[in-house]
Amino acid sequence: MNPFEWRGGRLCADDVAVEAIAAAAGTPTYIYSATAIRASYRRLHDAFAPLGAHLHYAVKACPNTNLLKLLRSLGAGMDVVSGGEMERAWLSGTPMSEIVFAGVGKTEAEVRAALDGRFSPVKEDAARFGRPDPAERGPVGIFNIESESELERVAAIAEELGRKARICLRVNPNVDPHTHEYTTTGKKENKFGIDAVEIAAVVDRWAGHRGLEFQGLHVHIGSPVPQVQPYVEAIGVLLALIDDLAIRGHKTAVLDLGGGWPVPYTEGSVPPLEAYADAIVPLLRERTRAGLQIVLEPGRSILANSGLLVTRVQHIKKGRAKTFIMCDAGMQTLIRPALYRAFHFVWPVAWSGPAPRWLEESDLPGLSTCDVVGPICETGDFLARDRRLPEMKQGDLVAIFSAGAYGMSMVSDYNDHGRPAEVLVEGERVTLINERQTLASLLATEARPRALELDHAAVPA
Repeated sequence: MNPFEWRGGRLCADDVAVEAIAAAAGTPTYIYSATAIRASYRRLHDAFAPLGAHLHYAVKACPNTNLLKLLRSLGAGMDVVSGGEMERAWLSGTPMSEIVFAGVGKTEAEVRAALDGRFSPVKEDAARFGRPDPAERGPVGIFNIESESELERVAAIAEELGRKARICLRVNPNVDPHTHEYTTTGKKENKFGIDAVEIAAVVDRWAGHRGLEFQGLHVHIGSPVPQVQPYVEAIGVLLALIDDLAIRGHKTAVLDLGGGWPVPYTEGSVPPLEAYADAIVPLLRERTRAGLQIVLEPGRSILANSGLLVTRVQHIKKGRAKTFIMCDAGMQTLIRPALYRAFHFVWPVAWSGPAPRWLEESDLPGLSTCDVVGPICETGDFLARDRRLPEMKQGDLVAIFSAGAYGMSMVSDYNDHGRPAEVLVEGERVTLINERQTLASLLATEARPRALELDHAAVPA
């Protein structure tokens, strides 16, 4: 479904005019549709229902605790890649047993908090979120282990605390997902996972450790993956490993396939979600009937097209080579175009013409070519380049579509621009779920400089 459509010349989010939201919340602001989030979650759930797959939302896609509560209400577990995301997931009502903790750089402090709530850094904040003292919350459901070094750390801390860390080993299958080089994670030159050829030996070495409980294997090859075949190849590698481990006496109870499911940033640019399920389900159906539990970690496929970014035009500049539409949102608000050269469909909020199609070059008449840029002092600060758009003027509102995932989660305060506001819409109900960051809050941690007390004895001579 598309929760954002023009009615009577006004772009609406569900049943509310985006113009009205911008007037109340200011700009730039991220707007999410609860209706669309529910629909996207259910579509993914239904596609993989024949496998009884457990869905763990990838918190990194969009970490607002209010959205996490919504997803939890639908039955989602959480996939986290840092201690901070883990605490967000727990504060949002997710039991620790329903959290999968991934990420390549887990610190000692993060591992301790993941195993024992007494080490949680949010003890003083729990009551504000309606949560109990974290001391009795228990360990995370699964650690996705990225390296043998990490495995050693988790095992040592678990043994020290008298805990059992349930683990899946992340496999690097050396499969090309045919996506952007920065979001490719399953090739041998990437930092993620343990090489597939080393997995069996790693399991052999650590089997029976008092602090570990081997659950299975994990893979995530990249995002967004625009073709089905890389998943088929990766699953082939994983199933061969499962069979090899069985021969060695190691049972695999869990197979975590990660995420990476794509969304159409332009019309017809990727296969539908059901095409991925149609290829994957037959490969795993018999395994699941025999007891294998499948875990999926969707993020983008739920949030991307469930959210947009609304920004206001500050200036129009007609340069020698091109026209610039200068907005109050830029790379500090949505970095994907600058970082990945990612395409986002852009269109003015006020529009009475025929419904525009999500194409890289619009087929509507009467348009002119321009760059949509932000306020940041970087040439790389752009939201759209060489885009054919209707004529706009100072003060107009512009919508940046497909911005629900990896938008707010990657914002910065570069040039002292505060973080944008976030709004959740459901039908006619509009809720501010994150205040706009003020300059005062940006400066707060710099207001009271203090001398650090150093332990010089701890520094080697």
